[in-house]
Amino acid sequence: MKFTLSWLKTYLDTDADLNTISETLTAIGLEVEEVNDPTEALKPFVIAKIEEAVQHPNADKLRVCTVNNGSETIQVVCGAHNAKTGLIGAFAPNGCTIPDSGMKLKPTNIRGVDSNGMMCSERELGLGDDHDGIIELPDDAPVGVSFAEYAKLNDPMIEIAITPNHQDALGVYGIARDLAAAGLGTLKKPDTSKVEGKFESPIKVNIESNDACPVFAGRYIRGVKNGPSPEWMQRRLISLGMKPISALVDITNFLTHDYGRPLHVFDADNIKGDLTIRLSKSGETLVALDEKEHTFDDEACIIADDNGISSIGGIMGGENSGTYDDTTNVFLECAWFDPIRTAMTGRKLNIESDARYRFERGVDPATVEDGIELATRLILDMCGGEPSEVYLAGEAPTISKTLTMRPERVAELGGVDIEKSDVISILERLDFKVEDNGATLEVTTPSWRCDIDREPDLVEEVLRIHGYDKIRVEPLPASSRDIVTGLNPMQRRIRMAKRTAAGLGLREAVTWSFIPSEHAKIFGDLASNMVLDNPVSSDLDAMRPNLLPNLITAAGRNVDRGFKNVALFEAGNQFLSDTPEGQQYVLAGIRRGENHDRHWKDAPSSVDVYDAKADAMAILKAIGVNADNAQVVAEAPDWYHPGRSGVIRLGPKNIMAYFGEIHPAVLKKLDVTGPLIGFEIMLGNIPLPRSKSGNSRGPLKSSDYQAVERDFAFVVDKDLPAEQIIKVVGSADKKLIDNINVFDVYWGKGIDDDKKSVAVNVRFQPMDRTMTDDEIESLRQKIIDLVAKKAGGTLR
Repeated sequence: MKFTLSWLKTYLDTDADLNTISETLTAIGLEVEEVNDPTEALKPFVIAKIEEAVQHPNADKLRVCTVNNGSETIQVVCGAHNAKTGLIGAFAPNGCTIPDSGMKLKPTNIRGVDSNGMMCSERELGLGDDHDGIIELPDDAPVGVSFAEYAKLNDPMIEIAITPNHQDALGVYGIARDLAAAGLGTLKKPDTSKVEGKFESPIKVNIESNDACPVFAGRYIRGVKNGPSPEWMQRRLISLGMKPISALVDITNFLTHDYGRPLHVFDADNIKGDLTIRLSKSGETLVALDEKEHTFDDEACIIADDNGISSIGGIMGGENSGTYDDTTNVFLECAWFDPIRTAMTGRKLNIESDARYRFERGVDPATVEDGIELATRLILDMCGGEPSEVYLAGEAPTISKTLTMRPERVAELGGVDIEKSDVISILERLDFKVEDNGATLEVTTPSWRCDIDREPDLVEEVLRIHGYDKIRVEPLPASSRDIVTGLNPMQRRIRMAKRTAAGLGLREAVTWSFIPSEHAKIFGDLASNMVLDNPVSSDLDAMRPNLLPNLITAAGRNVDRGFKNVALFEAGNQFLSDTPEGQQYVLAGIRRGENHDRHWKDAPSSVDVYDAKADAMAILKAIGVNADNAQVVAEAPDWYHPGRSGVIRLGPKNIMAYFGEIHPAVLKKLDVTGPLIGFEIMLGNIPLPRSKSGNSRGPLKSSDYQAVERDFAFVVDKDLPAEQIIKVVGSADKKLIDNINVFDVYWGKGIDDDKKSVAVNVRFQPMDRTMTDDEIESLRQKIIDLVAKKAGGTLR
């Protein structure tokens, strides 16, 4: 919420300076996010007059100007096309900084002529985009006076953060009301007295859906003359970042931010018959003021006439419901719309508007009649015309509540001792009605505080007006139990897994825990309790059953932006049910493209299933999984390519990881070009290490004795996994065999059709001696015999 200091002071009679106001706002829970005071930046700039402008002797496009700044006459070289004798504009002396460019002015020589300071354009002063010439002021502009003061730019802008429970602060009047309650001044109430109607409104209003819109006030004003709004209103709208359009439109925008009261002005000549407030019918459409066609279900609150739908209640008017430069008769609307229905409709239609923002948080229903009187006065003052009597349909709902409060709860919940009389005083200053019943207080909330529901809410109101800064800072009491510090085993595992993934060249991604339900169904059955009733977006309507969909689509977005090689990982929960047991902590990763960028020495190759397996095995090894105990089988889920994927498990049921190439059909459904590989590591399925005393890693085990390497080529069945050969070879002597590496696989000429040759390199590493030839030969023969016995292999 933005507003200027002068705007605030139209409702707050105070002598407090900007700093005090800012500190008080934050202290009462309206946190100040930014204060922009243009006075400081524009302080050196003054109004000056060009006494004489002559052609530069050495440049066709430059003028040498004699400038009077009110205290002295200065020579300035200027390149603006409108630099001329007699022009009055904004002058920047030497030593000041130009707001737009940050350039600090100093005496200079331009093409042989001395120049001091400069005459400025609007863009150079940060006042707009106009850079076509220097600023031209009226002939009666006072030379030597501060430019910021003359142009009324010495009005600081304040921006505060609005929490969901402070819908009452979505208008400048509401902010002033809170500051007055905090003792920073006196509240000045606007004139909401009734404007006398001259005739009966020819347009009536019929409410068919009281739940959606219980009250609607309308007023016909004839003979208006639309045009620009006055300068003071335009300045205030511009300070909000809004563009002034016309008096009729600006009035509604102004009151939305000034009084927190959204309204709408119809061109009455475009209304056929009376207005009806009803629920939409499924399939009805409307082109709104955002120039988009919106299709309704049967739940939206709409305003219609005999021509059809003209507006979406509480959200936005229709394209033909607005006013124009030639509008002469208007119908002014001020109503109250149900917050929940407004929020749901706005979300379904994906419409963001100032009206929706306020109505879905709760506009004060008591301002329906006040709002129409305020708007009527502004229209009559700016556009003239003759008003009808107010046509009031329905009745404003009563949303005030009466709650019981125990004064001692302020100290119990807030830690601040406040006298009962002070509690009552604060609540009454906030316009709560308080009845003292001795031990308790009966508190009735004002109509603009729909968020107050319980006793703790009243305690919060007392605390914030008393001042959050007055709450004492005290340390927490020492725990009676032993405090456990450091990471637990699972946290250490997660940290190590993420660190290893990053070390493999994968970049960490953090994606939504939600995905489109269509994507979720690709990765298994989607349980009904995993579909969200109130999603943050219509596309993100299901809890993710798997981390891969978001990573795959993220890879697709990167490819669309020209990143050919993508490597991402994410660690987080995936959800199979709405129970704690249905949450599974997983680290998943994907790669697409080539394994490294082009290089003159090493040609890159496309990533494949072996890269996915290598990533998964490296992470598993880093978190303590013994590869000798793991089994790799080709039983990956359907979202992996059959024959190019696998499962790493401990025993038949405990699955530790999946890896492989993502199925092309899955990529097609996700609209991502492949091929693409991925892996999933179920960190919760891996047994935690047995607890050990201390955190020592143990001594480094290395050997000073020479290692021995031997190569073997075994002819085995064609469908036998090479991993099984590695395990058989490793079982020959677990102490001496240090490493086994498959370096060749061959089938073809010289090998039976149902056979293949697998060549492995085996490294023997003794720790306490040098191996003899007999020992080496004995171990070699043992390996051959074991492979023949357990794998059916013969030495080639």
